[in-house]
Amino acid sequence: MQRVLTQNVARLLALSLRTKLSPSVRAAAVNMSTLLVNRPQYSWLRELGLGEDNDGVYNGCWGGQGQVVTSYCPANNEPIARVRQVSQTHIKRREIVRQIGDALRGKIKALGSLVSLEMGKIYVEGVGEVQEYVDVCDYAVGLSRMIGGPILPSERPGHALIEQWNPVGLVGIITAFNFPVAVYGWNNAIALICGNVCLWKGAPTTPLTSVAVTRIVAEVLERNHLPGAICSMTCGGADIGTAMAKDERVGLLSFTGSTQVGKQVAMMVQERFGRQLLELGGNNAIIVFEDADLNLVVPSAVFASVGTAGQRCTTTRRLMLHESVHDDVVERIAKAYKQIRIGDPWDPNTLYGPLHTKQAVQQYLAAIDQAKQQGGTLVCGGKVMDRPGNYVEPTIITGLPHDAPIVHTETFVPILYVLKFKTEDEAFAWNNEVKQGLSSSIFTKDMGRVFRWLGPKGSDCGIVNVNIPTSGAEIGGAFGLNFQNHYFSIT
Repeated sequence: MQRVLTQNVARLLALSLRTKLSPSVRAAAVNMSTLLVNRPQYSWLRELGLGEDNDGVYNGCWGGQGQVVTSYCPANNEPIARVRQVSQTHIKRREIVRQIGDALRGKIKALGSLVSLEMGKIYVEGVGEVQEYVDVCDYAVGLSRMIGGPILPSERPGHALIEQWNPVGLVGIITAFNFPVAVYGWNNAIALICGNVCLWKGAPTTPLTSVAVTRIVAEVLERNHLPGAICSMTCGGADIGTAMAKDERVGLLSFTGSTQVGKQVAMMVQERFGRQLLELGGNNAIIVFEDADLNLVVPSAVFASVGTAGQRCTTTRRLMLHESVHDDVVERIAKAYKQIRIGDPWDPNTLYGPLHTKQAVQQYLAAIDQAKQQGGTLVCGGKVMDRPGNYVEPTIITGLPHDAPIVHTETFVPILYVLKFKTEDEAFAWNNEVKQGLSSSIFTKDMGRVFRWLGPKGSDCGIVNVNIPTSGAEIGGAFGLNFQNHYFSIT
């Protein structure tokens, strides 16, 4: 089955390997010295196999005949390099995954630097994201020894009933810009040890990361004399994502991105009765009760709301404070916001980098205007910073009703809406009333309240935290809404 599926992937992308660069593309290659990839301080990009122009399709061979896109650094909006996109036209599983993890370890600093350069997150987060792919590979290798099925008692005498899991075939993986390595790693490592092949489409704004990761994986496959199409990759836009969603050869489609686009993907996959795995938005809340340890609350809320410049799906966007501690907490967090070290993401002293795109800056400004119109008060931030790149001030807004339209809107920027509540029932209801649910947290010392929070009348989110922030999760647990993971601070 894998051989057939691999050939199908190869045919799906074969046209991208037959055409050389057009004259218009060659003409666009002028002024190569302006590309960051040609500057001495970015020579580590060459370690990842990247040049001025990079093929954006891999199915055993590198190619691409579609649109040429330029990847830009969010910290200064300078061009990094170019990528040619696609045009629409049984293995030793655990050993291969183990080798992929080892290969990533060997390039972890360079690949983490590229994530920081192209996506905009700080360097330590970029390296941490690659480490997460490595960790998932380790986890998957162990998991590969545990895939089984139950033997059930049969109603027929002398018979046995065996349940066995088989590969789905081709797994399509569409990932978002904010975690351009880790999310692919989650899907890829698990899919491979289950006997599947993968077709990956990364975000259009992080194509160099997609190319660099695939080069690392491709070296492992080629060294083991395996078809490269086992881990195919294509750089492209919405048209390629649509083709993947509609293609019946894709046995399961994993999509990470916005709720709006996720709905469209779900409908297209469901129309052909396909399997889908969606990781969408999160309008995450921290609830702080009157008995909370505020020395724990403040750094947790700051980290969860401004980390990755508010561009995590688990970012804290709503901070619900009991009326008795509201003013004190707002004052402390506003003071902490003013001490956040803002700068170039690859500077080790930086804690807060730029937004990913210029469009995100406009979304930030639009959200602040809407919040003011709906009754919000700006406590701090609210401005675009006067420096190169897509930098905005981390922002706190108070005074909005809990059901204000902007509060119920997930804006992928560093804006924290602070709400004041009176009772436990009120706070729990506000947490659950938004349409997006991913992560949630309470801060309290009341164990009765903790178990009510974890129970059926508590949080309806997939990740339910106690005395720790909303951001982050662990690879060993489910991530989403179909299951609940409970995380505690036991200090």
